[in-house]
Amino acid sequence: MKLVVKVFAEITIKSRPVRKNFIRQLRRNIRNDLRLIDPEITVSGEWDNLQVETLANDERSRAQLVERLKCIPGVANFLEVWEYPLIDIDTIYQQCREHFGAQLPGKTFAVRCKRAGKHEFTSQDVERYVGGGLNQHCGAAGVELRRPELLLRIEIRHQQVFIVRAQHAGIGGYPLGTMDQVLTLMSGGFDSTVAAYQMLRRGLTTHFVFFNLGGRAHELGVKEVAHFIWQKYARAHKLLFVTVPFEGVVGEILSQVDNSQMGVVLKRMMLRAATQVADELEIATLVTGEAVGQVSSQTLPNLGIIDRASDKLVLRPLVVSHKQDIIDTADAIGTGDYARNMPEYCGVISVNPTTRACPRRIAREEEKFDMAVLEQAVSQATYTSMSRVIDELSEQVNVEMVDSITPGQVLLDIRHPDEIDEAPLTLPADIERRELPFYAINSQFKQLDENRQYLLYCSRGVMSRLHAQHLVSEGFTNVRVYRPAPQLHAASDKPQGGTA
Repeated sequence: MKLVVKVFAEITIKSRPVRKNFIRQLRRNIRNDLRLIDPEITVSGEWDNLQVETLANDERSRAQLVERLKCIPGVANFLEVWEYPLIDIDTIYQQCREHFGAQLPGKTFAVRCKRAGKHEFTSQDVERYVGGGLNQHCGAAGVELRRPELLLRIEIRHQQVFIVRAQHAGIGGYPLGTMDQVLTLMSGGFDSTVAAYQMLRRGLTTHFVFFNLGGRAHELGVKEVAHFIWQKYARAHKLLFVTVPFEGVVGEILSQVDNSQMGVVLKRMMLRAATQVADELEIATLVTGEAVGQVSSQTLPNLGIIDRASDKLVLRPLVVSHKQDIIDTADAIGTGDYARNMPEYCGVISVNPTTRACPRRIAREEEKFDMAVLEQAVSQATYTSMSRVIDELSEQVNVEMVDSITPGQVLLDIRHPDEIDEAPLTLPADIERRELPFYAINSQFKQLDENRQYLLYCSRGVMSRLHAQHLVSEGFTNVRVYRPAPQLHAASDKPQGGTA
């Protein structure tokens, strides 16, 4: 199978050295990512088209390759093609008839041809010859150039002919790694996840810092969504997830800072801590998901005062975005459901929060704050590779595991819906199975019948153990982990697959 990758349009207008560097990085990113599906895959090309070749022709591998390419920054679109050596126009017509002849009866169609190289014919010659032959011999309803029911696309590159089987849109942007590194403040909600995605899409290597305000459920949820973003859009790159324990900082603010100023002071403390983490990682830029006016701490005066807590450049890619637009983007990139089910922990709640903080007033309030508490929090920060973030959570997790299900028990399939569709689980007819994605367990498990026993299942057993342990710690006694014998769940062997 061959895929022809078209690069993001902005890349093509760069200077020659910059363009070559971008294409080289994109080629490397595609190769490193797709090798997780096919270790023998090859990626070639140096200018505006890259060619991906694989010997894997089964439908599952094809679908996996297509889905991965859709999510790699720098890819504008790509074509699935049949490749042939260039002989003459009549041979091209015969090849098109072989692939599309059965689809043409009763339909209008058009032929589009693009060429690169020197040939004795023009693109219009190809379109007229192939279109005329198909119209005459295949029972088509006629040629319709503006709105055809079937569009046949041909690309001729020097002595190669590509007949397009399908075209897919990518996410565009710049290849990851062509820009600098940034540190994104991650809460796991709609805003921070969309901000992180936009940084990745712009080619910026994006690490994550999370301020734990006091809940294991929140930490687990944020790590899950950060892992999802990395897995879907950046898995060929080494990103870090940094956790800073912020319970003590919140406690100090609650006891020392005036109620109306707490929100701004908390954001300044987060920015100070993020600055120290960024210094440790030699990163010059911080990213937040803040938007003007969304909450009291995000008015322009307050944002200005918050920024003064750091000497870093602070980027806010969503600064003038409407909330519904942010939510729509989160749904499009796959983080919306995570955000809706994210456990929340309100660190500080001001009765009458200021919307126009005064620098002198903030300075007086912060004089009451023991900065040693902040320093201690930063010193206890943990740095974890995104490739290990979920596995490390599950280390030290002890829950009861079973390898069989008895009638009356309920198997709770907690895999991502996409993974369930790709690798459905087959069970005996007398076993009840329900779907409850792992990102919705914290908010929805309590709604289930407490008199039933639930067996959590995921493909690798990691997420099921994590969530079972958390539910047990919350007082639920009707939960176990289902880990069948290998031969019983062979259909779920999704390689390097989902977050489960």
